[in-house]
Amino acid sequence: YNRVWIPDNEEVWQSAEITENYKAGDRFLHVKLEDGTELNYPVDPAALPPLRNPDILVGENDLTALSYLHEPAVLHN
Repeated sequence: YNRVWIPDNEEVWQSAEITENYKAGDRFLHVKLEDGTELNYPVDPAALPPLRNPDILVGENDLTALSYLHEPAVLHN
């Protein structure tokens, strides 16, 4: 169980839960969006989607306290 950020044309980033183990060389990441939609997200092994921070860190005042610091994490926080 891990959550990642998937690029989205309308919302910029969408949170998704990984539903199947990813193995090196896989061409797709099997994810489930927050609205329940399941999809096979095509991935480049050299550029996997950014991981989402745990819910306990949402709303953190000090961004350096985030486990993962990248664009979608900052925007969501």
